[in-house]
Amino acid sequence: MAARGGLNKGRGLGALIPNKLQEAEIEAPDRSSKRTSGNLAGTVNSGSSQLNSAGTSETGEDKKTAAGAEKKTEALAGSKMVRITEVVPNQSQPRKVFEEESIHDLAASIQKYGILQPLLVQKKGKYYEIIAGERRWRAAKEAGIKEVPVIVREFKEQDAVAISLIENIQRENLNPIEEARAYERLINEFGLTQNEVANRVSKSRTAVTNIMRLLKLTEEVRKYVTDGALSMGHARALLALEDSEMQKAAADQIIQRGFSVREAEALVKRLMSPAQQEKKVQKDPQREIVYRQLEEQMKKKTGTKVSIHQKSGQKGKIEIEYYSDEDLDRIAALIGGGSL
Repeated sequence: MAARGGLNKGRGLGALIPNKLQEAEIEAPDRSSKRTSGNLAGTVNSGSSQLNSAGTSETGEDKKTAAGAEKKTEALAGSKMVRITEVVPNQSQPRKVFEEESIHDLAASIQKYGILQPLLVQKKGKYYEIIAGERRWRAAKEAGIKEVPVIVREFKEQDAVAISLIENIQRENLNPIEEARAYERLINEFGLTQNEVANRVSKSRTAVTNIMRLLKLTEEVRKYVTDGALSMGHARALLALEDSEMQKAAADQIIQRGFSVREAEALVKRLMSPAQQEKKVQKDPQREIVYRQLEEQMKKKTGTKVSIHQKSGQKGKIEIEYYSDEDLDRIAALIGGGSL
């Protein structure tokens, strides 16, 4: 298992990027600048990578050329200008899908206002590798920008990957499957626990667990989620179908008929095996209520999903899910067992 030495303690990007760097990233053009066609005053919000072009008037003065955008894109505090051809994407970038329309809108904004937040990069040979800001880089290329502002820092490889992952997760730039794989990488490659991942991306541990469960879907169904054909709610409903062919068939029907999440859940319930349905009919309702209460108590205690399954008579079984060796060690310690 990977060592945790390269990752600092703390929450989100703040745990990985020095304070001076964070300040430089969010600093905007000088407040003293006048609001002319060539300047934009005000502070850029740290959570947004570029102003949206929607809602601005399209006068002749506003229709900026790439050359005009170049004049507005100047080196911001703590950054320097480099040729866009010297900047390359990060091969470890967790985000694989970039919406063309979104990139086009951002390119239009860059043509009007320039790039308001520098890219975070590290030197790789004669090139600069993007750590954070690939979307801005793509839009700048489309806008015809020749130079872009960058902040150059040196990172250990695992820190560079972690920053890229966390930046995308925090900005909600990833689809559910990409997000699940990002969490999986943080756990498997950097030895983080699910609690530590949840803290770094400012989400609950339950939210992280639910996202990671999507990786149990078949490859075809995962692709539907990646492409946006299925929502996370639809995908979670399909997890109840253990048969891969049935899962795919149900997914196809949900897409073709435009089912809501509730309709998808009802479909899955109908498709469950007759044996499962029969067991449900024969179960003692009062006992089931007690089981559900016990499941919730055990879930809070262990920090993971716990299922109690009633069999014939008073027999049954308890299932406790884990997502890494370290997670298993943690659960084992909670119930008084040893470790791997």
